[in-house]
Amino acid sequence: MSDLQIRPAAPADIPEILAFIRELAEYEHEPESAQATAEDLLRDGFGPTPSFHALIAEWQGAPAGLALYFHNYSTWRGHAGVFLEDLFVRPPFRGCGIGKALIASVAAIAVAEGCSRFEWAVLNWNTPSIDFYRSLGAQPLSEWTTMRLTGDPLAALAVHAK
Repeated sequence: MSDLQIRPAAPADIPEILAFIRELAEYEHEPESAQATAEDLLRDGFGPTPSFHALIAEWQGAPAGLALYFHNYSTWRGHAGVFLEDLFVRPPFRGCGIGKALIASVAAIAVAEGCSRFEWAVLNWNTPSIDFYRSLGAQPLSEWTTMRLTGDPLAALAVHAK
C-alpha cells in the first residue's frame, strides 16, 4: 500500500479537515449540523491542551480520508480510552483499504498509549459501515442508548447548577 500515507494532522490541514467534516455531514444527511469553524479547530485541536487529534490519509498525495479522535476515561477500567468521533473516506477512494488503515492507526495509538478501549458510534441506517466495523471484530453495544443535550435544553439544565 505504498500509495497510501497516514500522518498526524497539522494546523495547515484545517481547511481540508473542515471539508472532510462537511462531506461527512452531507453523507449523514445533516449538512446544516456541521458548524465548526477553522478557528474552532485551531483552538481545540492544535493548542497547548488539544481536545482532539486527527489523522489524514493521503492516496497518491491526494487527501482521501480523516480519522478524528479524542481521549475519554473509563472509571470501571481505571484507564483512558479513545473515542473515534469521525472516520471518513471520500467516495473515489473507498475500497482501497484507507478506512481500515485509518482505524487501525487509531487503534495502534490507543494500544501504544495503554488505553483499555476504543469506541465509536455509527448511525443505525449505515449498514455498509456497520458491516465494515463488524469485519474488524467490533461489536455493537445494543444495551446502551446514547443520550445528548444541545442548544436550549443544555442551557436550561445548566442554570440549575449549584
